[in-house]
Order: sequence, then C-alpha cells, then structure tokens
Amino acid sequence: MDRNKLTKAEIIDQIHEKLSVSRNEIHDVIDEFFEELKEALQDDRVIELRGFGTFEIRTRKGREKARNPKTGEIVPVDTHGVAVFRPGKELKQLAWPLRGEK
Repeated sequence: MDRNKLTKAEIIDQIHEKLSVSRNEIHDVIDEFFEELKEALQDDRVIELRGFGTFEIRTRKGREKARNPKTGEIVPVDTHGVAVFRPGKELKQLAWPLRGEK
C-alpha cells in the first residue's frame, strides 16, 4: 500500500487502538459524520471545523467552448458547483514546514 496515503480503514484501526470502542461503532460514527457533511453541502451550508478548515460549495461558471483535455474536442460546460476546502490557521501552520526545498 502507498505509505503516503491514509485510508478510512487505517483511521478506524488507529482510533480503535486509542479508545475502547469497537471498530464497527467507529466506522458507523465516521460514516455518519461524512453523511452530515454531504447533507450540509447539498443544503448549500458552509461547514466550519475550527482548527481544521472550512468546506463549501462554490459556483463555477459554465462556458460554451471548453476543451476536453483528453481528446481535444471542444464541448460546452454548464454552470456547476464544486466542493472547496480552505485549511484553517492551525492546519496551515502545521503544513507550512513539511514540503520545504530539498
């Protein structure tokens, strides 16, 4: 498995090691958390998780002439929503030194 990737299953295992809660219960809580996030975004609500960041839906304007990068074909693109994440101050400060010049 890619050592730079953290999966939901690994998160569940790590939480299970720290708390006396079953893996199934942790899995259910995480799944419900994600469902709440998705429902809030569908209702056009901004999700603010202090110390972590903010999730929101932004509108991306459509264009009559966009290019499919794979085929080069010119296609129209409708106005559509995109999910956006903005890291919070603490996450920015944590990430800042991680990818310095080598």
